[in-house]
Amino acid sequence: MCRFIDAEKATETNPGGYSVALLCRTLGVPRSTYYAHMASRPARLARWRSEELLVNEIRVLHAGSRGAYGVPRVHAALVRAGRMVNLKRIERLMRENAISGVTRRRRRGLTRQAKRAVFAADLIGRDFTAVRPGMRLVGDITELVTLEGKLYLATCIDLATREVIGWALADHHRAELPVAALRMAAGRGQLEEGCIMHTDRGSEYTSAEFRTALRELDMRQSMGRVGSCYDNAAAESWFALLKAEIGTTVWPTQAKARADIFRFIEVEYNRARLRKHREYGYITPLETRARLRQDFTPAA
Repeated sequence: MCRFIDAEKATETNPGGYSVALLCRTLGVPRSTYYAHMASRPARLARWRSEELLVNEIRVLHAGSRGAYGVPRVHAALVRAGRMVNLKRIERLMRENAISGVTRRRRRGLTRQAKRAVFAADLIGRDFTAVRPGMRLVGDITELVTLEGKLYLATCIDLATREVIGWALADHHRAELPVAALRMAAGRGQLEEGCIMHTDRGSEYTSAEFRTALRELDMRQSMGRVGSCYDNAAAESWFALLKAEIGTTVWPTQAKARADIFRFIEVEYNRARLRKHREYGYITPLETRARLRQDFTPAA
C-alpha cells in the first residue's frame, strides 16, 4: 500500500497525482504509517545493497568450489574471510537466488575377489576416526571414463585429517596401482609404525604384491567384509565426493582427466576444501594435519 501511495502521490515529476492525505484516507492507511515507511527507505536501500554484495560473494565462493558448497561451507568460508554473517541469512539468500550445493550419487564398485584370496581381519570395525595423523588409512579404487579409454584411481586417505596422502592413476587396476598409492602415502604421510591400512576385499588388495608392500612399510592390513560397502564407507564416500564436486563424468582425453584429478586432490581438496572438524570447526585437511601435529608435539 505504501509503495502504491508513493507512486501515485502528487510530485514535481507527477503533477497529476493525488495528495497523500486523500490516498491514505481512500486506502485506509494511517498517514503515520506511510511517513514511517518513507523514513525507513534509506535503511531498506542500504540493507538491499548489503545483501546484493553478499549474494555476489556467495556466488564467487560457490563457483570456486565447482558449485559443490552448500549453506554450511559457504557460511564457514565467509566467516574465514572475516564476514560475520548469520547462517540463516546465508540459507535464505542461497534459497532465494537458487544457489545450492551438489548431491552425491552412489557409485558402482570395482571390488572383485581373487580366486585364492588371502583375507585380513577387520581392525577398523567401521570406526573411521583416528586421534593422530599416520595411525589409520583407508583406501579404494574407482573408475574414470575418458574418450581415450578408462583410467583407474587408487587412493590412501588419513582418517585423522581426511587428507588424500597417497594416490595413483593408471589405465589398469592391477595390484601395482594401489601399491603406488600406498608408497606415496608412506613417503609423505609420516606414518606410524604399525599404521593400519584398511580396504575392501578386492583382488588388488588381497594380492601378494600389496601384502608384501605393507610388510616392507611396517604397516598392518585390515579388510571389511564381503559385499558390505559400509565396512569401507570413508573411502567410498570420498569417491562420491570427488565425482559430485569435480563435475565431469566423461573426459575428452586421459591427459585432461589426469590434470583434473591432480588439481582436485592437491589444490582444491587437500588445501582448500573446508570440512567440519569436531574440535576445530571448518578447516581444510592440511590445516587439520598441522593442528593435530601441533597438539601432539611434546613441549620443550
